[in-house]
Amino acid sequence: MPVIEPVPDGWPAEPAAAREVQDALRTRVVLDEVGPLPGEGPVTGVDVAYDDERNLVAAAAVVLDTTTLTVVEEATAVGRVAFPYVPGLLAFRELPAVLAALGRLRSDPGMVICDGYGIAHPRRFGLASHLGVLTGLPVIGVAKNPFMFACKEPGRLRGESSPLLDDGEEVGRALRTQDGVKPVFVSIGHRVSLGNACDNVLHLARSYRLPESTRRADSLCRQALRAIVATADEGGTLG
Repeated sequence: MPVIEPVPDGWPAEPAAAREVQDALRTRVVLDEVGPLPGEGPVTGVDVAYDDERNLVAAAAVVLDTTTLTVVEEATAVGRVAFPYVPGLLAFRELPAVLAALGRLRSDPGMVICDGYGIAHPRRFGLASHLGVLTGLPVIGVAKNPFMFACKEPGRLRGESSPLLDDGEEVGRALRTQDGVKPVFVSIGHRVSLGNACDNVLHLARSYRLPESTRRADSLCRQALRAIVATADEGGTLG
């Protein structure tokens, strides 16, 4: 019987309570560490997929060897959506399942790559920063789309970037990972410098726009969600 992860005790259920948690935790974000260099140690991609009809969220954690980009280990977890959709508070929807998936890994996750933002967030505490503070791991946020900050289009060649600015402060970078392809948006989550974060993303995005960690985690969480939905459609019980 597929297991539905419970929402952690005391998890915020309303926006006001969630913002209080952000304010309490964001002072713990570490911004003065360089973090693991490209090709140094393992890297883990995390991502989630939703089934809004059934109020389910599936998370995947995929550990890669950063030299070969082959899969070392992978894990998934499925839970009930723990929080309403509120821009700036998406971490509260995703983190219970993400933490459960990470908790099932037996190997060292090393550095974590999130599909989302870190300090490029109105409260300087997006998903990548929240996950980093809760786990203590170095975390990078790599988003597919800009959130709310000003950014010029970077040059068209792989490796070119432009700053993501908030009132003149650089909170992230738009990074071109392949020639002529739309950029991704990189920000510090926890215990990684912005320059090193961009170097790591380029190292992981050898052939595609997205880093291989994100591509693998995206595919796996969708598989996990399809499997549990199929069980429900066949009349199975979700425990």
